[in-house]
Amino acid sequence: MTLAIDDDQRRARLARRHLLGPAHRAGSPEQVAEAVLVLHASDPATVFLSTAARSADAHVADLERALYRDRTLLRMHGMRRTLFVLPEDLAPLVHSSTTRKVAEKERRGLLSFLAEGGWDAAWLAEVERRTLAALAELGEANLKQLGDCVTELRESVLMSAGKPYEARQSVGSRLLTVLGMDGTVVRGRPVGGWTSGTHHWEPHEAPAHLPVAQAQAELARRWLASYGPATEADLKWWTGWGLREVRAALAACAAVPVELAAGPGWVLPEDVDPVEPPEPWAALLPALDPTAMGWQQRDFYLPTEHRAELFDRSGNIGPTVWWCGRIVGGWAQRPSGELAWEPLEQAGRAAEKAVTAELDRLRAWLGDSRVTPRFRTPLERRLVA
Repeated sequence: MTLAIDDDQRRARLARRHLLGPAHRAGSPEQVAEAVLVLHASDPATVFLSTAARSADAHVADLERALYRDRTLLRMHGMRRTLFVLPEDLAPLVHSSTTRKVAEKERRGLLSFLAEGGWDAAWLAEVERRTLAALAELGEANLKQLGDCVTELRESVLMSAGKPYEARQSVGSRLLTVLGMDGTVVRGRPVGGWTSGTHHWEPHEAPAHLPVAQAQAELARRWLASYGPATEADLKWWTGWGLREVRAALAACAAVPVELAAGPGWVLPEDVDPVEPPEPWAALLPALDPTAMGWQQRDFYLPTEHRAELFDRSGNIGPTVWWCGRIVGGWAQRPSGELAWEPLEQAGRAAEKAVTAELDRLRAWLGDSRVTPRFRTPLERRLVA
């Protein structure tokens, strides 16, 4: 008979393993990233706010140290072509299991893009060689500085000419993205503050190449340790792999079947015993937080009726308010710096008190900083207005 794991148990695991209960908070950004595997970095602020929500005392400077000085955390493209921040030791697994295939596709797209401007593969190879040489000499540089050394990077191509959405795309930005996926360059300090999405680039040693099946099996094992139990659909969505790859990875890491409210699921063999529920807890998670975006089938923590308010049209989730493992509302920072939240259901006085305490904690962490999510949602816009 297949073991059943109910939603309460899934929420208990989430609270402990994603460091959301106050008793389980981390002491460093590295511990946060290790717990959730990856921090979404499409919006630069998410990395910092996701860390702050899970840390007892990590501040902006601690995360900048890990990212830009010690390099214990790396910013790179991975699953579903998404930009993430992840522990350095996870980079070879992500690169081999996912990013290399994405990088090959991006390079083919880059060559097609360049052909529109009249340039070929030989031209690209020479520009690439000179770009890497210039970056090695400079140590770090932004796109403008690199363009001063390699003028071809300033070239652009008009895409979708004659259509309402025609636009010029930079050769330099496209090439640096591909080099970043190859792992030969890495994003360094931002040009501006910690919420800036424009970065300097630095030379980097490409991650080790591992056999694809081996890397996928180990990434699936680590994902189940943080996000399990979960369904095949969850792992397929999170990784961007095909269903055959997902099933092979689950078999290779010896995952065992369980029955979830969402249907058939999988869990690591050492994770079948019940987990002690944590003390009641509240959390304020930012847009694109890895917990909110961790599963495709989200009913166990996100009621269906809340989704229209909390997601944009592209499926990006905004800032969320959590109570004991469920999303019960959303929050926003107004231009004045004030933090506001709106409940989407009645959670009770204990929840309101705990959320207020988290608002105070986040307000103190932010100080004079102002954060506007890159992907705006109906509830976040309404709170700001």
